[in-house]
Amino acid sequence: MSGRTQARACPERTCVGCRERAAKSDLLRIVAIEDQCVPDHRGTLPGRGAYVHPAVVCLDQAVRRRAFPRALRSAGALDTTELGNVLAGQAEATP
Repeated sequence: MSGRTQARACPERTCVGCRERAAKSDLLRIVAIEDQCVPDHRGTLPGRGAYVHPAVVCLDQAVRRRAFPRALRSAGALDTTELGNVLAGQAEATP
């Protein structure tokens, strides 16, 4: 016996809002399309992605710290209103 376990390691990513590491499946991938931040629920949109917890608190921290333009390597500011609406809708749907 080699002592190795059969468990597979799950990929981890860092939330750009709270800077905590979490499993990739627990975070929401964000992609910049033109000058707008768009949620990528399936993780298949092309381009560079940034990860954030699906919580309004982490989104607010990321916007306040200007983390999305830096993480997505965008030249200017990005619009996050659609992203805020999506996360607010998820928060209302979850009891």
